[in-house]
Amino acid sequence: MDGMKQLVTEAILENLEIPECSPPWKITPVIKVADLGCAVGPTTFFQLQNIVDAVELKYCGNSQIPEFQVFFNDLISNDFNTLFASLPPNRRYHAAGVPGSFHSRLFPNSSLHIVYSSASLHWLSAMPKEMENRSSPSWNKGRIYHLNAADEFIEAYSSQNQQDMARFLDARAQEVVEGGLMILCFPGRPDGTLPSHFIANVLLYLVGSCLLDMANKGKVSQEKVDSFNLPMYIMSSGELKEVIDRNGCFSLLKLESLFDSAESRPRCTAQEIVLQVRLVMEGLIKEHFGEEILEELFDSYPKKIEQEDSLIQSMKTTLFFAVLRRKTSN
Repeated sequence: MDGMKQLVTEAILENLEIPECSPPWKITPVIKVADLGCAVGPTTFFQLQNIVDAVELKYCGNSQIPEFQVFFNDLISNDFNTLFASLPPNRRYHAAGVPGSFHSRLFPNSSLHIVYSSASLHWLSAMPKEMENRSSPSWNKGRIYHLNAADEFIEAYSSQNQQDMARFLDARAQEVVEGGLMILCFPGRPDGTLPSHFIANVLLYLVGSCLLDMANKGKVSQEKVDSFNLPMYIMSSGELKEVIDRNGCFSLLKLESLFDSAESRPRCTAQEIVLQVRLVMEGLIKEHFGEEILEELFDSYPKKIEQEDSLIQSMKTTLFFAVLRRKTSN
């Protein structure tokens, strides 16, 4: 948490081009910040307060400290009531909710100074269309994810990710002011590494293994398992750079890999891993299979984790920390 705070603070102090108030009106500047794909919990507020603190530090010495408008965005299914009920009472910003997909426009032209997003960009807006065709080489029978899947399947996921990222950048190019920043943190993988080398992919594969066990016991239908695929893709650094270059509206100021070794992350117990994975997966599984399988599924999951403990502990866990600045018009 402290390491991320330092990275965000440095990104703002070194790179944000702040607006100036124009005399004679002496209008107090308003910095507008959007948290795209926000979570419901204290981490969200911690990072937003960190951004506010960093901008105020950047303004230190100026005659006017800005006001802040913070927009919390997520899909309409997000629990906005809980989010706003838990807003810090002593916050130094005005808060608003903006429901909708960040793969499309959410804000007026040139209205945002800072866009922040954490642990969201690996989610796809939709499953690739090829996944709906049972006769397609991309049909992923017996798996819920692309680990160890056919090349055609992985290519379909990659293509969908590239389309989504292109839409994301196109929308933000219109919404972010010139000189404004995007600060993005999300799961990624260095160039030349395989999906099978990363712990998140292995943990999701093991959830699929539990579902297959339940199908073999007649607890769920095999057809249900075959038609269930997780809408997420871990992009490589090269894929990220490529889509940014194609967009052409942002400069990539920084791309850093975090937690890139087994030795640098804290060791988690099987039950701690189950809680983390269930938090991410439960809604998707409940929607597809029904609520009645959840307890048996996640009761069997720790056993799979313990069986693969040595493999899991040796896996890489990589987060990309990227800082992009909106280019100015020539």
